[in-house]
Amino acid sequence: RLCSAHGRSRSTHRDAATVLHSDAIMNTTACSMNAGAAPTAVGARLHNAVRARAAARVTRVSPRSTAVVAANKGSNKWSDSTQAVHNGEREGRPRVSDSLTTPVCMTSTYWFKDTAELIAYQEGDYGSFEYGRYGNPTSRACEEKIRLLEGGEDCLLSASGMNSAICMLLALVPAGGHIVTTTDCYRRTRQFVQTFMPKMGITCTVLDPSDYDGLEKALEEHDCSLYFSESPTNPYLRCVDVERIAKLCKPKGCLVCIDGTFATPINSRALDFGADLVIHSASKYFGGHNDVLAGCIVGDKEAVGKVRQFHNIMGGVIDPHAAYLVLRGLKTLSLRVARHNDNAQRLAERLEGHPKIERVHYPGLASHPDHEVAKKYMKGFGGVVSFEIKGDLWATAKFIDACELPYIAPSLGGVESLIEQPTVVSYWDQGPEKRAAIGIKDNLVRMACGIEDYEDIEADILQALDQIE
Repeated sequence: RLCSAHGRSRSTHRDAATVLHSDAIMNTTACSMNAGAAPTAVGARLHNAVRARAAARVTRVSPRSTAVVAANKGSNKWSDSTQAVHNGEREGRPRVSDSLTTPVCMTSTYWFKDTAELIAYQEGDYGSFEYGRYGNPTSRACEEKIRLLEGGEDCLLSASGMNSAICMLLALVPAGGHIVTTTDCYRRTRQFVQTFMPKMGITCTVLDPSDYDGLEKALEEHDCSLYFSESPTNPYLRCVDVERIAKLCKPKGCLVCIDGTFATPINSRALDFGADLVIHSASKYFGGHNDVLAGCIVGDKEAVGKVRQFHNIMGGVIDPHAAYLVLRGLKTLSLRVARHNDNAQRLAERLEGHPKIERVHYPGLASHPDHEVAKKYMKGFGGVVSFEIKGDLWATAKFIDACELPYIAPSLGGVESLIEQPTVVSYWDQGPEKRAAIGIKDNLVRMACGIEDYEDIEADILQALDQIE
């Protein structure tokens, strides 16, 4: 069936071939939507009729779309307006499974030949998405590629990373429940957890990423539904011991969800170490070109299924063209991440010890508090480097303004290098006291290394540092 991929066992494929070809496999499945399963409630007679219609659809289309146009000239019994709406599409649509690239299926709904076919769909014997909010062939191909990359049982693509996170939290944490999260995280995630979820009676324990004793205590004192942390975190790039966390949480029935946006499955696969779920802002490394908004959640089939049910109600559906951009970006993910890793590692090493740098935060450095944890879980340490300028807010701003290569912008994971001062970009409205309370320093810089030549990145950062006293 169309959605049979949901139940596939975890794949161990991690090479570039998996990235390139998983969507080609989906081309035939997702775009035909005509696979039949063994009959259940509708009976063998209806099942055979559906299969016959499916076969008829196949025979209606010849191997090449040009032949379809020649064979089916449409109907002349309708008026001009009606013909303009229906002719060339209603019957004899071209076969698209032989298209090298996955087609962008721009549709909001899916049609059925007759009532018997619709009943077959409702009974689970005929594959379809029914309506655009419930799925799309292009999106499904992208989901399957991500599923294989992460080694999960199911994957759900959505309109943004925050949409994925919020749907996950609302679907998996019951009213009156309790979650555990970490201090260093994306501001909007913290904002939702601390300001919206209490309206549902949901409480939260916030821990340092390395406070495993605190996690054990929270699990003992509360009926915890979910442990949720980024790894690496934003902006200090803390890394959590996923295996240790999973061993503490699983006996208590607490799900473990890791936001792997900063790592990508090329560098780290949390599911392999006991996490139940991984989420990503696919706008970042997955898309890779700063031109798309998307998010995804991947992992345990039952948990993703609950999120999918909630998502089907809430919406937040990704546009098919956006799904295609993510799908295309994934094809070069491993190539780009290798360059991101290398540029960031070299920059971190160069800045550490620089006379105008107070401290460098990068998990690939031995000085990072979670370096040993990062080495256990990561093959590369990501493309983001955070560092503190020796100076105040305005000296730091002067440094950023002096940079000529990176754009001053939020986000990360694209081919272009981006630089930001979190105090100004994300926390300007908080004021000095609130910023200090959550650990955001005025002299902190976050550099998201792109795929430019390293020598150009280094030269620009060094000349900018020379501009400050």
